[in-house]
Amino acid sequence: MVKARVNFASALIALLSLLYLGQALADDSIIPGRVAQEAPESLQLASSLYPASLEALPDPFDTRADKLPWLIGQAPEGEGGGEELSPECAAYQADPDANIGEIIKAGCKPTLAQMSALMDNPLGNVAMLFTQFDIFVMKDDRTGREDTQYNYMGIAQFPKKLNDTWSLINRVIWNVPSLPLSQSKINDFVGTGPGGEFLEPEDGVLPIDIFSGRTTGFGDMYYVGLFTPQPKKLDGGGAFAWGVGFDVGADTASRDILGTGKLTAGPSLLGVYLGPTWKVGALVTHYKDFEGKSYANDVNLTNLQYFVFRSISPTTAIGAAPNIICNWEASGDNCTVPIGIGVSTTVQMGKVPVRFGAEFMYSVIQPDDQLSTKWNFRFYVIPSAPSALFDWMN
Repeated sequence: MVKARVNFASALIALLSLLYLGQALADDSIIPGRVAQEAPESLQLASSLYPASLEALPDPFDTRADKLPWLIGQAPEGEGGGEELSPECAAYQADPDANIGEIIKAGCKPTLAQMSALMDNPLGNVAMLFTQFDIFVMKDDRTGREDTQYNYMGIAQFPKKLNDTWSLINRVIWNVPSLPLSQSKINDFVGTGPGGEFLEPEDGVLPIDIFSGRTTGFGDMYYVGLFTPQPKKLDGGGAFAWGVGFDVGADTASRDILGTGKLTAGPSLLGVYLGPTWKVGALVTHYKDFEGKSYANDVNLTNLQYFVFRSISPTTAIGAAPNIICNWEASGDNCTVPIGIGVSTTVQMGKVPVRFGAEFMYSVIQPDDQLSTKWNFRFYVIPSAPSALFDWMN
């Protein structure tokens, strides 16, 4: 009987404990998202037993600390715990045509869309580092053979403000080409004629197989300087910008066939229409040699890079920027004329706006009596920064 009473008492205590626990669990103050009001009192016994441990731990019943970082990460800037925008900064962010220099001087940050629009202007007050890779399929119409040429091109572009009206846009260009040509076989061919010049092909065919090797190395370097006034605003939106200047080419190639072997110079001209949707323009550079290796061919070449882009969002556009090349020293057909299509988008990587793009181009006109480009694929990455961040540019 005593044993039965003990068992009954134990069962009663266990039942009461379960009922108390159920009551505690029914309290919605410990449901995530609710703030517990009575939780601190329920922890008095534990805090008296383990004061050092609980002082180092957050209140497990209060989820406000867990939700705050999520709210900050999801809230737009200036809302819900994020960085509060001043009225001046908010006005700048709402104006897509706001001057980036004025934004930075006011202590505000340009939006990604504003930086993307600034990068659209090849004469804009923005420093950019072009990293461009081209894959060309070269065709020799005399033999019908094709092979692949690769080229990495780097362009460091930065403006220099001259006064309140004019700026100088500087472009330093370097190349690392990889040609499907054998320098050693061409070297064997050099020097067999009077004065060590290249011999002319017999019946239009060289006495060597030019597509039987590969030569890779550093190419020629170029500088292009363009003097440009402030863009002219047009009725109905958009603007027109232009620049005029010069270009200089240096014989820096590590192997003869990777460069011209000459020092070159010539005029440069750029014009661009920057509309709300369309960006259309062209950069013309002409190269004429004035000094160099006696056995190298004369240089008289025009490069016209035209570009047509249509914006499909504030940071994304479709279009392309092919290069029309005309070699005025060549006999017969002189020009290669490609057309193309591609897509580019600007993203934020850390604090740096970076543009990614890819283009495919096909030459609708190409010389039929010399090595020429049939088609090419281009991929580029362009990080940028407003020139207003650099005192020496202003």
